[in-house]
Amino acid sequence: MLVSQMSEAQKETFDQFKDKVKDCKLIDPSDDYILKWLVARNFDLDQAEKMLRRSVEWRKANRVDGIVEQWEPPMALVKYYPMGIIGADKFSCPLWIVSFGKGDWKGILQSVSKRDYLRYISYMAEKNLAAMRKNSSNQVNPMLYQTFIVDMEGLSMNQMAYKPFREVGFEGIQISEANYPESLRRVFIVNAPKVFTFVFNMVKPFLHPVTLDKISVFGFDKSEWSAALLKEIDADQLPVHFGGTMTDSKGDPKCSSLISLGGEVPQSYYMEATKPYPKSYMTTLTVPNFGKRKLEFKITQANSMLRWEFMTEEGDISFRLYYVKSKGGKKFDVVNMERVESHLMMEEGEIVCTQPVLYIVEFDNSYSYLRSKNIWYRITVDLPISERSAS
Repeated sequence: MLVSQMSEAQKETFDQFKDKVKDCKLIDPSDDYILKWLVARNFDLDQAEKMLRRSVEWRKANRVDGIVEQWEPPMALVKYYPMGIIGADKFSCPLWIVSFGKGDWKGILQSVSKRDYLRYISYMAEKNLAAMRKNSSNQVNPMLYQTFIVDMEGLSMNQMAYKPFREVGFEGIQISEANYPESLRRVFIVNAPKVFTFVFNMVKPFLHPVTLDKISVFGFDKSEWSAALLKEIDADQLPVHFGGTMTDSKGDPKCSSLISLGGEVPQSYYMEATKPYPKSYMTTLTVPNFGKRKLEFKITQANSMLRWEFMTEEGDISFRLYYVKSKGGKKFDVVNMERVESHLMMEEGEIVCTQPVLYIVEFDNSYSYLRSKNIWYRITVDLPISERSAS
């Protein structure tokens, strides 16, 4: 929806919303961008404001605003993450091809950290949205949405059974839903095998109904899904493989020289799998079976940096980071609770503490009925550079 398409009642709600969030520093201050948050929450003022403010804080905590200029993604992702922009649909929206079934997801996740994988999702989103904003400045109608063709050809149960990929996939969906609302115009999932139905049913709870309404799933009947694609995409913007007329300079019907189609990741990219060992500066902590341990950090200066590094001696542990504005108050997640295999690799991370409140690191072993977990950790808080310089 564009601002120009709103009803009078919606326009009144929009004006109220815009006034409520006028203190937020937005990556895009345009009315059409602000409207996205309202549409994503069905014009519920309170829910839309909560969603937007959480995203602004997420961006700041994870330094997303400067990610395109300041972060260089690992080459394994650049070369083997199976997606790219091929053209545009009939509404001038960028057209992405995602060769999901051909992705070597296990190889990718053995070559990069989970943190870098999730960061790459934001990197790609930010890079494309910046290009869309730039192109929109030269057009009458702003470029606000994207269309995706997700090709499941080659998808196997072995790929879907790889636990780290399932976990990082769900987290990536949550990041996209929470921070890039109303970015999709259409999603076409083609060549979906039976196993995909099982996977999609697991994914659905993570998707907002507005997003689900934009997704169409097709099996292996190419005549069916290619006809659906051509209703939305001109033939010269669609590779021959998908029913269009486009080929690359080599005549490839999949246009493999124009976009990454995935493929097996060479083992030369794999990270060295070495069992972590405690470092001399680390502190030890035991989390009992069926129990939790919490570490509190009182942040006195906004924009301080909280860094963590930890490992477990045997077995994984659940990790969560949140803050509260007062003791016993409502919890605001910064890092959602997740089980990490810190017995196989040292777990490291950092966030910007956007508010001077109490941040709490939680280690949770409540799923283990029989075994306690020994953790070695170091967690530090560094003041903002300006404060360190002043002192």
